Order: sequence, then C-alpha cells, then structure tokens
Amino acid sequence: MKLDQAIQERRSIRGFTNDPIPRELLEEVIALANRAPSSMNTQPWHLHVLTGEPLERVRQGNTERMLGGVPPTREIEDYGAYEGEHRKRQVEIAVQLFEAMGIERDDKERRQDWVMRGFRQFDAPVSIVVCFDRDLLNNTIAHFDTGAMTYGLVLAAWSRGLGAVINGQGIMQSPVVREVANIPEDQVILTCVALGWPDEEFVANSVISRRRPVSNTARFVGFEE
Repeated sequence: MKLDQAIQERRSIRGFTNDPIPRELLEEVIALANRAPSSMNTQPWHLHVLTGEPLERVRQGNTERMLGGVPPTREIEDYGAYEGEHRKRQVEIAVQLFEAMGIERDDKERRQDWVMRGFRQFDAPVSIVVCFDRDLLNNTIAHFDTGAMTYGLVLAAWSRGLGAVINGQGIMQSPVVREVANIPEDQVILTCVALGWPDEEFVANSVISRRRPVSNTARFVGFEE
C-alpha cells in the first residue's frame, strides 16, 4: 500500500473479528513503527503487546474497577475538559459514531455499553501498551516522540490490513495494566492501541472523522501570492 493511500484511508477501528494476529506480523508492524523520528534518536518508547488470557485479565480488571466507581488513574498528567472548537470536534465525532450505531441520546444503557467498550480495548484480540522511560516524564519532547511512533504503528498496521484505534480509556486503570503486563517501574504508561482484523459488519468502523482544510490549519509566510 502506498503511503498516500494508507494516510487517506486509515480510520479508527472499534470493532474487530476474533481472528488471531500472527506474532511475526506484529513484529513486522513494530519494526516499521520503530523508524519514527525522535529527538536526537533517543527512541524513548517501549511497547508491551498483550493478547489471550493476560489481555482478558486487563479487560476484567478495568471493567470491575470502573463499574465499582474507582476513579481513573493515569500515569501522565491528565488533561482538563476540552472547550471551544476542540469540544465541538469532540462532540461531532461522538455524534457521528452514535448515529452510525443507532444509539439514541436517551438510551443510557447502550451509551454506557459504548463507553465500557473502550475500557475493554474494544474487545480487540491485541492491545499494545505504549510506554516511555520514566526519567523523561517531565520531558514533553519524549511524549511527542512516543506519539510519532504510535502514529507510525497504526499506519503500519493499516498498510498490512489490520485495524487499530489509539485508546486512552484502555489504560485509565493503569495499576491493572501495569500489574498484569508486568511493566517495569522505570517506564511510564502513556496510552494503548487496540489492534485486530476489522469487523466489516461493525457499522461504526465505516465512520470517517471530518478534518479541517489546509486553509484552516496552516499559514504560509514568505510565499508569493
């Protein structure tokens, strides 16, 4: 698949088949993602690839804690509520997804189930927990670099026919993830990526988020009119 095609066609996949992913294919995808740029080639990222019984334990632990009212615990500084244009775009994609799934505004049960899917890593056969070195916790460039690698990861997966969604909900109960995956204390959990073969019958997979035009994103300085 050409790069332009992968970038243009990639979308967040939130419904997967149960078909397993060969380890060799995952290693191939990760090898491509490892080519991501990083500040002075520091490569601060670490990936923990979960499937099978360990992943089921994470799903169960996340679900039990969230339904039990345990507040989310993330290892990076949490962000406040989005406002203004950011909030509008956040609401827009939620509306697109709920309309595709036929979830009505007052359908509390289905809305709750949709939220819990995120904590279950969208029931994907693989979850990749993305971490970076703890001694770089206050180094925002390390966050940036790890994000660049994560984008490379989902692009590489897409180019191989795999679907993915970068999923902060999946690590909001970070103590569960850390214990089950046996993540070393010298690493900080940043996010996770739910990964698998897309379920073509899951209608939300067809949703394509709307993007701002270049004219609303970039300024060109010093160019001839």
